[in-house]
Amino acid sequence: MKMLVRRIARQLALLVILGVLILAAWKVFLDATYFRGYDATAPLNFQLAEEKETPAYHWKKFSYTGFRGDRVPAVLATPKEAPGPFPCVIFLHGIGDDKDFMAEHKLDEPFVNAGFAFACFDQLMRGERKRQGQSGWAEAAAFRVRAAHTVNDTRRLIDYLVTRPDIATNRIYLVGASYGAVTGSTAAAFDERIRAVVLTYGGGNLRKLLTGDALRNEIKLWSLPMAIVAWYFGSVSDPVNYIGRISPRPILLQNGKADTVVAPAAAQALQDAARQPKTILWYEGDHLGKTRDLDMPLTTRVLTDALKFIQKVDATATAGSVPAKNR
Repeated sequence: MKMLVRRIARQLALLVILGVLILAAWKVFLDATYFRGYDATAPLNFQLAEEKETPAYHWKKFSYTGFRGDRVPAVLATPKEAPGPFPCVIFLHGIGDDKDFMAEHKLDEPFVNAGFAFACFDQLMRGERKRQGQSGWAEAAAFRVRAAHTVNDTRRLIDYLVTRPDIATNRIYLVGASYGAVTGSTAAAFDERIRAVVLTYGGGNLRKLLTGDALRNEIKLWSLPMAIVAWYFGSVSDPVNYIGRISPRPILLQNGKADTVVAPAAAQALQDAARQPKTILWYEGDHLGKTRDLDMPLTTRVLTDALKFIQKVDATATAGSVPAKNR
């Protein structure tokens, strides 16, 4: 009997070891292929969906072929009263927003009024890319690759923008908010065409990101299993692994001192991983945009600081002799 028990124990141990090895090998494969598939030479297949004049700017809605062949809906606003080529700000929206969020709240207007083109696209699972009736497993599978799509859809958007004669190709900037800051830091790390970066209320280090009060209150007793799953599937997209590559391009990191979504510890982790030149600004209060009224006074202040930072960097691009196409 004892020999039988020992044999079963050994077999179970071997199965456990085999399972661990398979999981480890699968993670290595998932991580190695996560961002793979970006092709700057692939056809963009641009399609204009709508074009109009608003009181604030020229506006276009269009789509292009993004990461791994996905169709990506996007919008572009350009100044009305100034000739191009224009410097351009790419905005990456938060986890629950879409490409129209900034325009709906007129938060894009200060950038356009300052002479910048302003572009934004629907991230995977949001806006026109939101798929109705999906199972929970399908939603989870899509969310696992959302960061990879956001990073490379950003790069494909730049591939399109640099074909436009009204965009100054050496003056492209990125502003990412919340989840857009998490993914935007990686997009900027991968693509040197982004001249400077603003990361608004973002964070890094997955373990610390899971300590935010808002998420912790949701997952409660599931915090340990969630941390394990998040590490297994999400560590490859952790921005602390990539943000250092942005240097020597300038970066502004903006965070809330009492943020219940992106814990200050996670914000600090991302700030620490960033290299010089970096500017760090802390603000009083909770996560930006968490309340229904968006806390507009604070939102306005944060975006004003972001715009001033970009304008300061952009001034160096226009100083001296710059080819006409890129001015």
